[in-house]
Amino acid sequence: MFVALIAAILVGEFIIAGFDLLPMLLLLFERFWGLLSEVWVLKTLAFAMMVGSVMTLIERSGGVNGLVHELSTKRSLVSSKRGALMPSFIAGLIIFIESSITSLVAGAIGRPFCDKYGISRAKLAFVCDSTSAPVCSIIAINGWGALLLGLIGGQIAAGLIAGEEARWLISAIGYNFYAYIALIVTFVAIWYNIDIGPMKHAAITEPSLECDDEQGSVGLFVWPMVWMIGGVLIFMLITGGGNLLKGSGSSSIFYTLIVTLLMMYGYYRFKNAMNTTDFIISAFQGAKSMAPIASILLLAFAIGGISSDMQVGQYLASFIGNYLPSAYLPAAIFVLSAIIAFATGTSWGTFSIMLPIAVPLAVGLDAPVALAMGAVISGGVFGDHCSPISDTTIISAMASGCSVQEHTRTQLPYALISAAMALPLFIIMGLILS
Repeated sequence: MFVALIAAILVGEFIIAGFDLLPMLLLLFERFWGLLSEVWVLKTLAFAMMVGSVMTLIERSGGVNGLVHELSTKRSLVSSKRGALMPSFIAGLIIFIESSITSLVAGAIGRPFCDKYGISRAKLAFVCDSTSAPVCSIIAINGWGALLLGLIGGQIAAGLIAGEEARWLISAIGYNFYAYIALIVTFVAIWYNIDIGPMKHAAITEPSLECDDEQGSVGLFVWPMVWMIGGVLIFMLITGGGNLLKGSGSSSIFYTLIVTLLMMYGYYRFKNAMNTTDFIISAFQGAKSMAPIASILLLAFAIGGISSDMQVGQYLASFIGNYLPSAYLPAAIFVLSAIIAFATGTSWGTFSIMLPIAVPLAVGLDAPVALAMGAVISGGVFGDHCSPISDTTIISAMASGCSVQEHTRTQLPYALISAAMALPLFIIMGLILS
């Protein structure tokens, strides 16, 4: 992904510089210096890394283990095969702050229930995977939201669209058809015990991933979530002058994460969950883990600037406009985003590549911009959901105790059904809104 993004930047600057090496190097320096001089860019990069700090602190303090113990041991609410997967599904719905944590917690909760009621680990992996990225892309008070707000902010800064990042993101999430349908399909498959295709022949395996779920307190997980959700809402109201939709998304998340980290330090020290040294080390290591995402963001901002300078959107709009009516553009974006996400195994990388292309394309063709954004998000989630090299695919399989190959093979029919239902919706909405 980095190689592709860097290569695109170099080629773009080389073309802008008239195929002259020295001016190209000067343009590169000026572009990145200009980006790093923008306050909104710095805030976006900072809160992307702070999300990593928060999640690492929650995990290492014992918060994740505490939540698992609370739901799987203290409150055993499952009494039938039908409900064996429901705790994992519910956990996937309420733990929306980070997709990897969603899969790990949902898998840890579901393993004992699946073994008790004779449900395959592949079915559990399907539930973990189908509630991680879709939920995180819908309730985007997390790193997903940070990335998307940053990318949308880049389009606003380029003058392609006007308004607040948060308003555009909320509108785009409303058109995230694949994520909504995937959650519905997952619930139906659980409630009615529907096994299709390879899932009918999935093996029932013994537990292979141990989880020490008796250490830690559930409050170490719950309170940071409360502070993050409440903080974002409060700062959106403050920055928006009392209007939530007019609030600054990047600033709100940035301030919220600073406050959350400070409150986590006080709370964790009060609960003796971590000492100061461990807290600082974990926070820095968590931030370091998000450095690649911050780098992708910065490179994406650069590509957005290059695309604007080269008028790529206008060119693609004029080229595709001769063959593709604007009403069908969102459906085409959904398919293209899905292909890229499947091939690369990353929805975030797909967002970074496709959103700077989709927005100017929609503007140039006078197509609904928010619907085009929603198509990018949906396509990225779908492709990532199916990809065998996706981190959420691999983590869901590991957390559930089945092989990546079996998980990918058994999950694919459900994902294709969801995509087959989402695609006509993009066509219909494109026809209605165009």
